[in-house]
Amino acid sequence: MNMNDMPDLAMTTNTTTTRHQRVDGRTSDLVNQAIASIPTLGLQRAAEFLATMNVPAEVAVRALVYPARRRAH
Repeated sequence: MNMNDMPDLAMTTNTTTTRHQRVDGRTSDLVNQAIASIPTLGLQRAAEFLATMNVPAEVAVRALVYPARRRAH
């Protein structure tokens, strides 16, 4: 996945979006691994990892680009 393949970030900033309770611990673990890898591998590689692991693009963008929007688990 490259930056051109990522969804328009303006589309992901809707503050009225309904949050759903996380039910997928695997996705949570993958996102945590990707975030932990950013200092050594960079944001691009972290995003590629999440795409390879089939993490939905919306989730990946929110977690990597907007870490304050991450949900507590």
